[in-house]
Amino acid sequence: MVSQNGRGRSLSGVEGPPETLDDIDYVLPSSSIAQTPLDERDQARLLVDRGDSIEHRHVADLPELFEPGDLLVVNDTRVLPARLPLTRPTGGAAEVLLLEAQDDGWWEALVRPSKKVPAGTSLTTDGLAVEVGEDLGEGRRLVRLDTGDRPLLEVLNDVGLPPLPPYIENQIDDPERYQTVFADRPVSAAAPTAGLHLTEPVMAELGEQGVEIATVELAVGLDTFRPVQVHRLDDHVMHSEWYHVPAGTQEKLAAAKRVIAVGTTSVRALETWGQTGEAEGRSRIFIRRPYEWMVVDALMTNFHLPRSTLLCLIDAFVGPRWRELYAEALEKNYRFLSFGDAMLLGVGNHR
Repeated sequence: MVSQNGRGRSLSGVEGPPETLDDIDYVLPSSSIAQTPLDERDQARLLVDRGDSIEHRHVADLPELFEPGDLLVVNDTRVLPARLPLTRPTGGAAEVLLLEAQDDGWWEALVRPSKKVPAGTSLTTDGLAVEVGEDLGEGRRLVRLDTGDRPLLEVLNDVGLPPLPPYIENQIDDPERYQTVFADRPVSAAAPTAGLHLTEPVMAELGEQGVEIATVELAVGLDTFRPVQVHRLDDHVMHSEWYHVPAGTQEKLAAAKRVIAVGTTSVRALETWGQTGEAEGRSRIFIRRPYEWMVVDALMTNFHLPRSTLLCLIDAFVGPRWRELYAEALEKNYRFLSFGDAMLLGVGNHR
């Protein structure tokens, strides 16, 4: 069959699109999962896919890989210190992970242990009380936060922890290492991790050689924490995430020679805008083959968990070649997942 992959690109004679979790599965040794960030962000390794060959570079080499007229798009959302260690009225421990603020003052959150916390329970820590409300299923609850006279963000900065993924075994010493250097508005429940590698010197060098940089916002939410729960991908329901593509970014997109998205969250914002024409709203897009790419020409991204929707997105971009790329990365001892190394896909693509 022929699968469309990017603007005008095709992969001939490849296997069909993934249909089940087994089609997006691979063996990820625990030793390949990065537990801590590198001392220098831009020294992360960068696997560059040329389509017919693979290069092994570093993120610091990005200026050598881009051209004048290219547009680099980053998700500048900031991560909330949203993991809250709390105490139940019985004295037992509890944890609330804030996902997204609702319009009525409540938050959607993950609560543990949800079954032991009936609606109306107040969970507490110094300077903060969290009322647990309605059960939304899948461990999700509505919660309401009482910070007294203090601003919410001030209290969260005091008592909250970075919401590191569950495969990260320990908290990091410097919470700013789970933020990008361009992080702005605190609305996300997880970091846009491909952007963690970028540094101000690398971005300045890109600018000096004529590469534009633009921002989008996508509030990273529940699907980052939830593995796919169904066997058939057709049955998976994506949770929506708020996104915004500013007018200035839209102007740069129209003029760009090539659009390089940093991270799958930037991809979701850009492609949702490309599909709907709406600059702001809720993204429910599930990118998987066959998919007609509307905006993104190239993608910088980390290596993702097996059996995840993010791996479906990578498959939609490069087809089943992702297996060869991941096998190469594992063989060459690349570091995987949030604090791991990165890959650059589609660098030979032009409009």
